[in-house]
Amino acid sequence: MIHLRKLALPLFAICSLSVCSALSAQVLGHATLNHPAQAAQSTPASSPAAAITKADIERMRKELSNWGRWGADDQLGALNLITPAKRIEATRLVKTGIAVSLSHDESTEPSPDNNHPLGHKMLTSGSTPGEIFALDQYTEAFHGLGMTHLDALAHMMDGDQLYNGYSRNTVTDTGAEKVSVLAMKQGIFTRGILFDIPRLEGKPYLDLNERIYPADLDRWAKEAGITVEPGDVILIRTGRWERREKLGAWNVGQASPGLDVSCAAWLHKHDAAALGSDDESDIIPSPIDGVLMPVHLLVLNAMGMPMIDNMDLERLAQVAAQQHRWVFLLTLAPEAVPGGTGSPINPTAIF
Repeated sequence: MIHLRKLALPLFAICSLSVCSALSAQVLGHATLNHPAQAAQSTPASSPAAAITKADIERMRKELSNWGRWGADDQLGALNLITPAKRIEATRLVKTGIAVSLSHDESTEPSPDNNHPLGHKMLTSGSTPGEIFALDQYTEAFHGLGMTHLDALAHMMDGDQLYNGYSRNTVTDTGAEKVSVLAMKQGIFTRGILFDIPRLEGKPYLDLNERIYPADLDRWAKEAGITVEPGDVILIRTGRWERREKLGAWNVGQASPGLDVSCAAWLHKHDAAALGSDDESDIIPSPIDGVLMPVHLLVLNAMGMPMIDNMDLERLAQVAAQQHRWVFLLTLAPEAVPGGTGSPINPTAIF
């Protein structure tokens, strides 16, 4: 990502929502959150604090640190919060059997929001004489703007250290020796929660300079009748793909809405296991001088919480609204690559 000049980042307003009674809200997150047809007088969700500095981020990194929480040799981070009991709890969310992919279709075409297109080459085909198998080859540089992927804890360095104090020198030319994606080989199987922020505001997608505050996450939880529990995976919809469909592609590496850095403390307080978004979770460009992606830094490096970038949450938002449920079974698994700093993935929500 290129650190561009700071943009003015105005508060976004939240429109009033009509909410019916919530049924089984604590267990299923099953509420009847109606789409607001008309916005009443809008009011700011929260007020911005004084400008955050690089020194503030360093302080927050220490305050929110999970280093040593699960032992000096831990490489799993916040995924330790997904216990066997938590997985069993998540299976009880399956009521209709509806499955929704949360991966955006991979593209071989370069575009402003696809800086590392998928390489797809056919090795054999129907025109290959005597061949009975069609074979192909993929080449992927998945840490980019377009491909749905999982960030392992080795992906983010702060100075000389990775998560849990491992040296940056453990990431070598042959891969990551510590906190690699291989530590997550068993996959993620837990409760997922969709935070549909455009729906909360009564519009299809966020503006590029909008930021999301903890008060907005709390309001969505209240309106949707959900309670965030330890080991949940938090998914933030900004409406990126709907905006792209209506307005065309843009360079999300230069301008994207996202979480205010204060949301890191919210995630830590609620003991979330992982964070995902249809963008990159961070506000782009960074509003903090000298810190390129502060949410990534605090979430990956300090809290040891894997991140999922470039998810496609459009159909999930539609199905969740139809089901009046924003909590579901979430399952995903990375490729088992020794030394990998992440992996392309196809997460699935099951209702």
